[in-house]
Order: sequence, then structure tokens, then C-alpha cells
Amino acid sequence: MSPRGVAVPNARELLFAAAERVVAAAGPGALTSRAITDEAGCAKGLLHAHFAGGLDEFVAELVLDRLARTAALAAELPARAGKDTVAANLSGVATALLTATGPDVSGLALTRPGAAERFRDAMASGAPGFTAIQESVTRYLDAERSLGRVPAGLDTAAAALALVGTVHHLLMTTWPGAPDPRDQVGRLVALLLRP
Repeated sequence: MSPRGVAVPNARELLFAAAERVVAAAGPGALTSRAITDEAGCAKGLLHAHFAGGLDEFVAELVLDRLARTAALAAELPARAGKDTVAANLSGVATALLTATGPDVSGLALTRPGAAERFRDAMASGAPGFTAIQESVTRYLDAERSLGRVPAGLDTAAAALALVGTVHHLLMTTWPGAPDPRDQVGRLVALLLRP
């Protein structure tokens, strides 16, 4: 355990990663401030020092952080036009979104009213999330259409909405032991790219 008063480098990420491990091992119901800090090997006060709003703020920030990472990955997608296969590129960003928070962590933001409110406020204020990812996928598909690698008649905005909306649905409705959602994403990508 880190001694009191000693700076902990990358404390936010240390706590976020610990929370993900707690949820993966014992489910969302096991997520408490104590469980997170015990898993991180730090003092309980560290969480509250970085998240004055307590566990609700922490959960909202965790989900926002993971969505922002996926949005940054998706923003690189248009530069991948013409590289690898379209299916692999789309599946890659969809898989990143599915695994960025995972269904259990994403669900935490919905089950904790304070976290859900913070999350909604952040999205309304322009935090990168599903809309940013959808816009990046649309730009990517536009670039691929100009290269002739997707059907000329493809409605790229609708295809991006279908992909991101499906992944969002899968995040909210997948549970431990459910079929691997990546299989469903693969089938959707194949359907969207059918000539």
C-alpha cells in the first residue's frame, strides 16, 4: 500500500484499472471505494482526493475516459482508408468500443443515478462519445466509398449509425455468459458492406 502523503503517479488510471478488475472478478455489485483502493493497493482517501463526488463521479469519469479513448481511436479511422480491409477496420473500432468499458462497467453508469446524471451532463457538454465515434465512422466510410472499396450507393451516415447503435445496444444488453457480441458485429458489418 502506498504511504499516506506520497504522490501516486497516474492515480486516475491506477484507480480506473483497479475498478475494471474488481468488476471483472466479482461483478458490478462488488464495486465500492474500498474494493477499488484495495485492488489498486493504495489508501482509500486517494479515490476521494481525485473524485470529490465520490463513487458516482468516479464511475462517470471511468466510462467517459474509456469512451474518449475509443473516440480517439475512431478519429484515426479515416486515415486507414485503403488499408487492411473495410470489414477489419470497422470491426476493430466496434471491438474497441465493446471492450473499452465492457457491459458491466457501462451498466454501472446507468444503475447509479448520480453517475448517470454526470455522464449525461458530460455528453451534453460535448464530451467525446458515441456521436463522435459515429462521425468518424461516417468519414471513414466516405473515404472508402471514394476509393471504391464500399458500395457506391452506401448511405455512410446510416451505416455508421447502424454500427455504433448496434454496439451501444450490445453494451447495454450483454451479460456474463451471453454469446460473444463480436460475432453479431461481424454479421452486421458484412450486411452493411454487401453490394
